[in-house]
Amino acid sequence: MPRFFINYVPEEIAVITGDDARHISRSLRMQPGESVVLCDSIGTDYNGRIERIADDSVEVHILEFCKSVAEPSVQVTVYQGLPKAEKMDSIVQKAVETGAVKIVPVLTSRCVSKPDEKAAAKKAARWQKIALEAAKQSGRGIIPQIGPLTGFREAVKQAAQGGEVILFFEGGGKSIAELVGRETRELAVFIGPEGGFEQAEVDFAVQNGAEIGTLGARILRTETAPIAALAAIMLASGNM
Repeated sequence: MPRFFINYVPEEIAVITGDDARHISRSLRMQPGESVVLCDSIGTDYNGRIERIADDSVEVHILEFCKSVAEPSVQVTVYQGLPKAEKMDSIVQKAVETGAVKIVPVLTSRCVSKPDEKAAAKKAARWQKIALEAAKQSGRGIIPQIGPLTGFREAVKQAAQGGEVILFFEGGGKSIAELVGRETRELAVFIGPEGGFEQAEVDFAVQNGAEIGTLGARILRTETAPIAALAAIMLASGNM
């Protein structure tokens, strides 16, 4: 069923407005009596039936609600070394589909793309829109957030305040099977840009409590690595 995120879901009648309402009436050409799923963005799904469709609003009768089954038991934040060109668009989309709860673009020593503050804010707004559309498509119970562009050292310190931290490094490390289990609940993963991490960055991460992980003997592209890592983490934690 079509899925829409709204800020507040009342007990009986919910009202969808704006772009989503126009999408329902003009693009999907839905009619009263058809079913939709509304989500409150914090993990609860509401099954409803369309009661009335106007030009810029749609009234939905709430029939039942339940906890979203699409949210994994482990909350993974991806700290992604900022790649070149439009690769981040795909990374955000696929990371949302594979279960990340947050994606933070990170400036590392080997990043080629280094946008100024205005350009970074514009990119972040586009990535957030991509995250929203990916969340709808994949049936997520939340809208994963895009963090602001962050320097590497600040990102490591930020990640260390939460749960476990893994930095994936082509120089070798522990396997995901060694680092992640069904009891893992909060995890931050660091993925390097096209040129990978410098040894000094790896050392800094270790000094701040990070584990060094490996994604195998093959060298993965920066846009492939986070998706491979997320898929393996979901499997190791019992979410696949």
